Amino acid sequence: MLQISQLFIYPIKSLGGISLQSAEVTTRGLQYDRRWMLVNEHGHFMTQREFANMALLKTAIEEAGIRVIAQSGNNVLVPFDIEKKPLHQFAVWDDICMGQYVNDEIDDWFTETLGIKCRLVYMPDDSEREVDQRYAQPGMITSFADAYPFLLIGQASLNDLNKRMALPLPMDRFRPNIVFTGGGAYSEDLMNRIEIAGITFYGTKLCARCVLTTIDQQTAAKAKEPLKTLASYRMKNNKIMFGQNLVHENTGTISVGDELKVLSQHTEERFIIK
Repeated sequence: MLQISQLFIYPIKSLGGISLQSAEVTTRGLQYDRRWMLVNEHGHFMTQREFANMALLKTAIEEAGIRVIAQSGNNVLVPFDIEKKPLHQFAVWDDICMGQYVNDEIDDWFTETLGIKCRLVYMPDDSEREVDQRYAQPGMITSFADAYPFLLIGQASLNDLNKRMALPLPMDRFRPNIVFTGGGAYSEDLMNRIEIAGITFYGTKLCARCVLTTIDQQTAAKAKEPLKTLASYRMKNNKIMFGQNLVHENTGTISVGDELKVLSQHTEERFIIK
């Protein structure tokens, strides 16, 4: 049996994630997942790819909002109750997303903590970013995630990767939303239609990995792994693949321990790594 073993959200894009026992599946992904992000002076999204020290900012859910904690212990609360403000355009890769600034005091905290001028942006409910229509149905939306509402990885896949490397890596390097046990290594590659707790998910495309996976999420130190090893056996169309992106149809709650049922599998060549 395939079973959910871990669930993660990343409320502020590219900051530390939060491990959950249960998570609400909303129309645009797991509740709170990447509903906030930091942008530079030009309104372009910021990530660990350019600013590795973002990994050192940890997050926690509190009743009133998301607590962000720096290594020094300094912290700030990003409130759930946000004053409605005018929407602005922000770039996430090739997408233009609509969001609003949160407040100047929080901006000042992030600017001082990260050492670069930046502002915090929130995606309100009336801002809907449609998923790439080449891989989804009309009306499917996501948050400030790179492109899709969910990333699925099997624990067996990480175990197989770690056997090939001198030093094993934790799952947090890959920033998944859903981790499952059972099945063979890379079995998630071929999952097409999936059901978890009555919610239907669809595999859209293999996840191409970047230098963010080489950043230690506890120290922000950079290295060559795991990309060096993955490149030796997980290349597809000149991209390194690990995990599969998902979209979904309905909403509800999923929990650690839930069964993951594979209702159909991909047969297209683009999902097969030889």
